[in-house]
Amino acid sequence: MNRFKASKFRHTEARLPRREAWIGGIRAGSITSCGNQLKASSSWIAFSAEAAGVLGIVPLECEDGGKRTVSQLCCHSDVVTDFDFSPFDQLLLATGSADEMVKVWRLPQSSQDMPSVAGLALGPVGCPVDVLQFHPTGDGVLASGAGEGVTLWDLGQQQPLTALGSHGDQLQSLSWKPDGRLLGTSCKDKKLRIFDPRASPAASQSILGHEHNKDSRLLWMGSSDCLISVGFSQMREREVKLWDTRQFSGAMLTVTLDTSPGVAIPLYDPDTGLLVLAGKGENLLYCFEAAPTQPALTQVTQCRTEGSTRGLAAVPRLALDVMACEVLRVLQLSDTAIVPISYVVPRKSTQEFHEDLFPDCAGTLPATTAQAWWAGDNQQVARVSLHPARRHTQTFTSPVITHTQTPAPDTGPTDTGPTDTDRSEGSGYSSPSSLASPGSTATSLSASTGPSSGFVSSPSQKSLQSILGPSSRFRHAQGRVLHRDTHLTNLRGLSLTTPGECDGFCANQRRVALPLLSAGAQIAILELSKPGRLPDAAVPTVQNGAAVADLCWDPFDPRRLAVAGEDAKIRLWRIPEEGLRETLQEPEAILQGHTEKIYSIRFHPVASDLLVSSSYDMTVRIWELSAGREALCLRGHTDQIFSLAWSPDGKKLATVSKDSRLRLYEPRRSSHPQKEGPGPEGGRGARLVWVCGGDYLLVSGFDSRSERRILLYRAEALPEGPLSVLGLDVAPSTLLPFYDEDTSVVFLTGKGDTRVFLYEVTPEPPYFLECNSFTSNEPHKGFIFLPKTLCEVREVEFARALRLGQSTLEPVAFSVPRVKKEYFQDDIFPPTRVWWEPALRGSAWLAGQDGQQRRASLQPGDMTPVSEAPKEAPARKFVPASVYLEEKSDEQKKEELLSAMVARLGNRDDPLPQDSFEGVDEDEWD
Repeated sequence: MNRFKASKFRHTEARLPRREAWIGGIRAGSITSCGNQLKASSSWIAFSAEAAGVLGIVPLECEDGGKRTVSQLCCHSDVVTDFDFSPFDQLLLATGSADEMVKVWRLPQSSQDMPSVAGLALGPVGCPVDVLQFHPTGDGVLASGAGEGVTLWDLGQQQPLTALGSHGDQLQSLSWKPDGRLLGTSCKDKKLRIFDPRASPAASQSILGHEHNKDSRLLWMGSSDCLISVGFSQMREREVKLWDTRQFSGAMLTVTLDTSPGVAIPLYDPDTGLLVLAGKGENLLYCFEAAPTQPALTQVTQCRTEGSTRGLAAVPRLALDVMACEVLRVLQLSDTAIVPISYVVPRKSTQEFHEDLFPDCAGTLPATTAQAWWAGDNQQVARVSLHPARRHTQTFTSPVITHTQTPAPDTGPTDTGPTDTDRSEGSGYSSPSSLASPGSTATSLSASTGPSSGFVSSPSQKSLQSILGPSSRFRHAQGRVLHRDTHLTNLRGLSLTTPGECDGFCANQRRVALPLLSAGAQIAILELSKPGRLPDAAVPTVQNGAAVADLCWDPFDPRRLAVAGEDAKIRLWRIPEEGLRETLQEPEAILQGHTEKIYSIRFHPVASDLLVSSSYDMTVRIWELSAGREALCLRGHTDQIFSLAWSPDGKKLATVSKDSRLRLYEPRRSSHPQKEGPGPEGGRGARLVWVCGGDYLLVSGFDSRSERRILLYRAEALPEGPLSVLGLDVAPSTLLPFYDEDTSVVFLTGKGDTRVFLYEVTPEPPYFLECNSFTSNEPHKGFIFLPKTLCEVREVEFARALRLGQSTLEPVAFSVPRVKKEYFQDDIFPPTRVWWEPALRGSAWLAGQDGQQRRASLQPGDMTPVSEAPKEAPARKFVPASVYLEEKSDEQKKEELLSAMVARLGNRDDPLPQDSFEGVDEDEWD
């Protein structure tokens, strides 16, 4: 009988769970890359999310049997192409991206906030990163493939160990041999290559793999010298090949699967020999048993799932339910769910551990360091038992992350390399994925280079800041969509074609104005105090008469709406106090003066009855509304004006235009710019806003490669260029900035985006302190912030916005988590500017006068400021014995010591063991 057919895994069954066990509520990305789009550690599952540069993170197991919470890790400015968990640190995740960067992240222990800044960033590497994989024996060694090359990184030293030779075409996959000595790769030039990186950067062996250059994958079959490759034949048939590197002249075995076009994703378990294959976009999973010694590839089972496969990952063996005879667990990523599929070997008794099904597997302690491996150390990872009673555990101690495993019972000598005790006590090895111990001056991978690290913290905030640099008070800010009862729904006929210079819609403290896609350029006016579903029938509107180019509310008159039309006219509309009950057709006033289409309009922040507008006629005009006339005309632009902004004190006006120039005007002094400076390089669009008390300008725009970026300028030094430039991501829409002057936090998002960036802006380096981003499930058509007075300060809400979806308008609240919410957080809410009251009239401002608005406190009358809260005495966590004894008299000390000694000796009145022995009778001595 063929021994392979009599395998103990021949009856393996694939068991699909009920829907309740699925991980739902996700939106998987449709990213074309060489990665599997799904990876799992013993703690977390990571998957490619719908938004570019974002990974979804979800716990592997439910907490207390509850529902899993899906978090988002915003990690790159472009799509994430591949990612991998460290085999030794279940919280360490490496990511690669089309933005040419490799980043390493430390995830939290439980469902806490995801880190907003990577612990380590490597690159740029010169081209998009395609694949990456951690080394199987040496901690802190990472292989990344980008373009035609492979780089081996020493993460502890934050530098490359070597760069392997060019492949001649794009890399498609790479795989470490489990003993860590060799690296295999597959490439678009159809060749398979074997590298011994420590011997030479050139390939030691190569051979033509699959005849078609469509994506191929390569895996090692355990620690043997055999490989599995999956690809396409010349006839575009999917095929699996088995290779022996000792005889690398041709495949040992070729098995043709089918003619499906989906790229096959292979998963191989070296401990069982099971190979699972699933095609991208398909719902059929094959399971084979691969025997390299035969060679043979025998199908064991197959299963059909409800959803199509986007990604596939195997759960670590240490996380399997061995008592249920679960020999393999595969996670399938579909469009809206992650489905766990268990491969079980049926046994009569499921209450005992079956040694034959579960041989010892690789433990979670590294065998060596990166530098020792590079120097030639070939020690292997100690194997551990899967028996629940002998299960090895891993513990973490902050701030030093140590790997500790409970020693297994002595079963005799084995030749598996150094034991855990040898490494933890004898070698003095510490993982480069840990922070330096207290008192040490060394920093390593966990010492984040950013302001808000997700890595473990140092013993004190002072030492943490010295390592990581300054961090924002708002780094843990949270954005959440408010309850559905506050939404406006059933919005119909929205105009989604407003110019890029327009925010798309506008809102004040009472109502919102939404341009509609209908005849007559209608504008819907909705009351924020009346949320709910709008009727299917038409609602009363403002009949503007010309296509809307921009619109805004008067900050000092909540009933006045200014609308700029493509007919070069500005119309002023007055909304009735009780709201719009019938269609408005006659504006309150019409401003004429521009000769071409208007770009944007803005009300003056301090003086009433003043409005500024920019136009295709290259002029900026200031209007006195009380007189209905043009008061000032500013010139000096040579190309399209993208954006304009008043300074907070209303004295200056800044513009950014398509000629890549920033201009600063003092309108009452001159009609020409007082200062000019270089703006963003790209000509696709830009916005600007005044920050840091009106002394600085923040500009959002594009670079020459269409990457979105923000730039910070000192207003008085525009010709000197930007103080700082920060690249964010690659997207077509211009970032719309909103600056909260009370907290110095800037919010940035674009039309069609799903993510809102948050940064605290400071006038000192590093200028931008990153905070948690807000991500929505669907792209928004607009994102407008409401006045500060609408924030719920009792919930530490420091900003509120309106998010415009396809047919809904949703309030989004941004808050800071605080423990003592019963106190007014006066450090978050300083006295705010009374923006709704003008400091002077427009005519006075034009005459040369200046005014300053008063400030008011947001503190509710029944709340006490947190700065005045009573100081709590710190609880004494540990009392040394010396302190405890000093509080007692000498007699008490003596009595306690004697009592302790007696307790150790035992009670003398207790019978001795020999007292219970039975003796012999006297006559028995004879």
